[in-house]
Amino acid sequence: MHAETHLDQSITGRFKYAIALTTLTLLAEIAGGIWTNSLALLSDAAHVFLDLFALILSLAAIKLSSFPASDTRTFGWHRTEVFASFINGATVFLMALGIFYEAWGRLFSPQEVKSVPMLVIAAIGLAMNLVAASALHGHSHDDLNVRSAFLHVIGDAAASLGVIIGGAIIYYTNWYLLDAIISIAIGCVIFAGSWRVIRESTHILLEGVPRGMTTQGVADAIVDLEGVNTVHHLNIWTICSHILALSAHVDVRPEYKAQQAEVLRRIEEFLFERYHISHTTLQAECTMCVEAPVIKELRHRPRHGQTHDHHGHDHHHTHGHACGHDHPHDHGHTH
Repeated sequence: MHAETHLDQSITGRFKYAIALTTLTLLAEIAGGIWTNSLALLSDAAHVFLDLFALILSLAAIKLSSFPASDTRTFGWHRTEVFASFINGATVFLMALGIFYEAWGRLFSPQEVKSVPMLVIAAIGLAMNLVAASALHGHSHDDLNVRSAFLHVIGDAAASLGVIIGGAIIYYTNWYLLDAIISIAIGCVIFAGSWRVIRESTHILLEGVPRGMTTQGVADAIVDLEGVNTVHHLNIWTICSHILALSAHVDVRPEYKAQQAEVLRRIEEFLFERYHISHTTLQAECTMCVEAPVIKELRHRPRHGQTHDHHGHDHHHTHGHACGHDHPHDHGHTH
């Protein structure tokens, strides 16, 4: 536990260092873009803003994992990361549209750009991005959170390099149209990145099945485990980008009834190791719904004036043992 706390402190320190450098890059490129009249620099600044927000969210994910759940928020504050991602994606998406609009005008009416200051500021941005990337690189192989942030910073470095090349060409040729062309290229990268953020955050907010897995595939994998007969009423969803959750009814084979707690424990360990699902709730020996489908149809609560059906089939009269656990390895983020 002490080693893990020390690791979190090390990662947190590197994130803060990268955030400080990226913030300086953002401010320099905004000021430099306005001074040099370079839309390419301003476009790169928008790209840096998108990735700065991603770094802040990665740091926030570590901090939010330390907040305990409460009576009113049983999943804690992890979902705030997803809301922030959606807002960030939507904001930068609008920025990309603004870049396209401005670049379209400059394609037909190129404006003079101060190429030397543009080169210098882009070079400073590249240097800062490379230093930030080196700070994150040490943990990028064993931590998905850090790896994502590392790739964001490398993307910023590539965009800065593109601006440098463009600035050098403009310096020697006075081909100011290139500034608008570079802006459109960076705008396309921003557009794709922001759309991916919006799509992923919306998918999480809609309780979608995590990318890369299917309910039927997970159900089949559980059934293959020793002692399991069938799986039904299976739900898989994402709490935040680093915490996956699952609930299911598990029909344990009759000969394993005395060992059903052990069967559930093996299922939990399997789900964590293979799918990184750390929050599981399993109900064993669900004899009332053995023939039920894998995915259970949701029901609305009775509306005002409706009478309760006392002869219904599934009114939570399930029998057997309910076993809900948080996996002991779950600390809110992936190492």
